Amino acid sequence: MKERYHTDRRLLLVLAAVVVVVSVAYLVVGLNSRSWQYALSLRVPKLMAMIVTGAAIAFSTVTFQTITNNRILTPSIMGLDSLYLLVQSAAVYLFGSASELVVNPKLNFLVVVVAMVAFAVVLYAMLFRSETRDLMSLLLVGVILGTLFESGASFIQMVIDPNEFSQLQNKMFASFNNMNTGILWIAGLILAATLVGTARRLSILDVLALGREHALNLGVPYERVVRRLLIVVAVLVSVSTGLVGPIMFLGLLVANLARELIGTYLHKYLLAGTSLISILALVGGQFLAERVFNFATPISVLINLAGGLYFILLLLKESRA
Repeated sequence: MKERYHTDRRLLLVLAAVVVVVSVAYLVVGLNSRSWQYALSLRVPKLMAMIVTGAAIAFSTVTFQTITNNRILTPSIMGLDSLYLLVQSAAVYLFGSASELVVNPKLNFLVVVVAMVAFAVVLYAMLFRSETRDLMSLLLVGVILGTLFESGASFIQMVIDPNEFSQLQNKMFASFNNMNTGILWIAGLILAATLVGTARRLSILDVLALGREHALNLGVPYERVVRRLLIVVAVLVSVSTGLVGPIMFLGLLVANLARELIGTYLHKYLLAGTSLISILALVGGQFLAERVFNFATPISVLINLAGGLYFILLLLKESRA
């Protein structure tokens, strides 16, 4: 057992070293002596945004999969990404693309975070108040509401003015090129506060991974803990989505890769490994998008392509099992 933990620690150190190397390469490759200060002023905030986004997606996905005890589910199944698109579409349709709600990045980010967290709180409160308190019912309602939100956003996008829609398109896809650095420190503070507040519950996640019945037998107040963790998941998803836009398959990809590489159930190792792989995927993907494909292919396309293929492989693997 101790050898297994030493192996996991060495693997985490290797991943951390690779992340540092790729991050430095992203910052320095392509610099010239005349414009290096201007280039770094653009690249450093992007790198920080990728670190914040990668950590938020990794933590939320692993936590959500542990709660649901399912490796092919991500928090997007709760309809949070669809709610983000609905809020952005409604803001442009009702107030216009030149309104303060759309133009001001801090106000827009605050509205997105409040809307997504409020939706999660109301949904969890309504469902966990019932006698059954079935987590599968929560997922089913989340899928239905997500479809409703997506349909509403699509309807608004069809009736909206074409000029307004062109402004809305920037918020429909994940992009680190259109990210406003003014909200980066806010997202970082929310992420840090959330992670610090849940750091003491990592051992509870280890117990929840055993299943609901075992968690109850071991003295874990299951419904209360799950409700709090789901709100944490909603906060982290709102941070990552509000910062750079929806990235559908990144969490699924990095969480399962980390579970394959790190052979332990302890979440202190699993979360660290997933975060490092997530940051590596974002930084490496952005490096390829900028330096290799010359901005012809956005990073969201590369991630969704790889994540979609991996999702199909997981489905095939689960069906055979």
